[in-house]
Amino acid sequence: GGAGAEAAALDWRKCDAVGKILAACPQQCLSLEDYYRQVCPQILDLLHIQDKVAVRQFQRVATTTLLTMAREQPELAERHLLQPLLAPLRRCSQA
Repeated sequence: GGAGAEAAALDWRKCDAVGKILAACPQQCLSLEDYYRQVCPQILDLLHIQDKVAVRQFQRVATTTLLTMAREQPELAERHLLQPLLAPLRRCSQA
């Protein structure tokens, strides 16, 4: 509780806001498909950040972005986020 909890909540809200911004395709982008093709690998890379101080924030941003994209564009999110994310598990289960 206290000031630490308030700071943590504010930090989470900032991470969620960044994730929602990343999930929104800019108007100047040529197509939604191109945007997902370019941005999704970068979002998946956020899940592998090694910085122990910032890892939670990066993971929160990636998670919020992934969830938002999956809700708004399920087919594109499946193709560009979920399939690459689950590929190692799929390979292990097929072996």
